Amino acid sequence: LNKVIGVDVLSDALLPSIMDLANDSKWRIRLAIMQHIPLLAKQLGEEFFTEQMTNLCVGWLKDDISSIRKSAAENLKELTNIFGAEWAIENLIPPLGEIRRHKSYLRRLTAVQAFAAMSTVMDAETARIEILPLVLLMATDSVANIRFNVAKGLKTMAPVCGPAVTDAQIRPVLSMLTDDPDRDVRFFAIKTLESLDNKE
Repeated sequence: LNKVIGVDVLSDALLPSIMDLANDSKWRIRLAIMQHIPLLAKQLGEEFFTEQMTNLCVGWLKDDISSIRKSAAENLKELTNIFGAEWAIENLIPPLGEIRRHKSYLRRLTAVQAFAAMSTVMDAETARIEILPLVLLMATDSVANIRFNVAKGLKTMAPVCGPAVTDAQIRPVLSMLTDDPDRDVRFFAIKTLESLDNKE
């Protein structure tokens, strides 16, 4: 579409409406807009999208509705896939790092989910260097819900990071979580370790 009418015309015509709908009070409207973001990213191109829409996409991670936050995390994966890992390192990981330290555990939870999802469209080295350390740090979060989601996220990340990194960095953290005071954390840590054992 942008090749036919040009990105400037496309953005001038659509962007104000998109921004209005993206902040609509009805969460289903926000969700519908979110589902079209990957397509818009392809149409608008990296430079324009980064300048005009990246903050909006990251901002959805702080939405009050869990379905929006979950879809926002998935969107960041799609954007990483479209624009590449280097783009994500520059534009997504810094604000996610801030959300990782947010006082609300629901926001921190979304960061874990986004990190795990994004890692699946990155090469092993990038995932290991840029994302894994941030997720591992969250294994000591004060909220059990975060810790067991770290265990679940590490299940997703282990195949990306590879066996050597899994043995050296991921397994020790999961082993620590198997002794967690919370039974849900223990359960998911054990389940992830079992799944890693089954893949060997």
